[in-house]
Amino acid sequence: MTDQSFPPPRPIHSFAAHIWNKQRPWLAFGAILLTVAVFDPAQLAPSSAKIAGALVSIAPFLAASILIAAWAGATGADNLIARAFTGAPAMMIVMGALAGGLSPFCSCGVIPLIAALLAIGVPLAPVMAFWLASPLMDPSMFVLTAGVLGLEFAIAKTLIAVGMGVMGGTIVHLVIRAGGLADPLREGIGNGGCGGAKMRAPKAPVWRFWQDPARLTKFRTEGTRTFLFLLKWLSLAFLLESLMLAYVPAELVTRTLGGNGLAPIAIATFVGVPAYFNGYAALPLIGTLMEQGMQAGAGMAFLIAGGVTSLPAAIAVWALVRAHVFVLYIAISLGGAFATGLMFHIWTLL
Repeated sequence: MTDQSFPPPRPIHSFAAHIWNKQRPWLAFGAILLTVAVFDPAQLAPSSAKIAGALVSIAPFLAASILIAAWAGATGADNLIARAFTGAPAMMIVMGALAGGLSPFCSCGVIPLIAALLAIGVPLAPVMAFWLASPLMDPSMFVLTAGVLGLEFAIAKTLIAVGMGVMGGTIVHLVIRAGGLADPLREGIGNGGCGGAKMRAPKAPVWRFWQDPARLTKFRTEGTRTFLFLLKWLSLAFLLESLMLAYVPAELVTRTLGGNGLAPIAIATFVGVPAYFNGYAALPLIGTLMEQGMQAGAGMAFLIAGGVTSLPAAIAVWALVRAHVFVLYIAISLGGAFATGLMFHIWTLL
């Protein structure tokens, strides 16, 4: 008789793929530590101390960001995003940018929702506004940015996120009025788009979520998921930060990304595309570079360009929209990152 009480074992290749997809930050963390242990064992203790101290120093901000993310998921507050895409074009663009700045989506996570919005006929202009603003800022990101880079930097990045959305949506609206950007989606992208995501109807949030056992469970699940997500990425970031301090001469950073010219901002804009791997992990790295002499405008340009056009996000966008829409998306992202980095640099000099 066959025992049916246990599920069949997961194939080894499937298990390995699961570990690779879900635990890449920890795998990279372990590989880097192993490399340091082999080639420079004396650096292990300083790096470990740096990681522990940095995590302790941002613990209050980390806790606040986790609670915000869990609260948004449990109450259904993220359902309010759907209400941004109703009304006159100008209002939809502004509301799309504002919703993007408040939504808890990363540069890759926003893609399925974008596909769903376009597939059900939402105009491209407000979708582009949401698309550009969403990966740059959310409540959790604001709290952590303020904790790592300061309140002024966090406020400026929030305003830039909304401004990027409004600018991009307006440009797209004007191009469409001139007769361009017809049929933005590639062939085969139907209702639901990437992965079958569906646009949710705007439902009223349930603010007293603790009275609903299912929502209370979702609060706990979302909080745990967010904690583990932030822990692995921030641990990797702080490890890289410690190694950067140990091995990258401050003079090199100052010479390349310091100063008051346009070159450091332009370099940071283009370097941000391949070098940016996660918004949360990028914060301590940029903080370290700024301490070593990187100008604030270059740091802002790096975060803006990387947040919108990181390689995983760009690949996902390329798979979703036609080439002419993709080119415009890249141009708006990089141009906006350079312009806002320059404006922030000028602001810091006043």
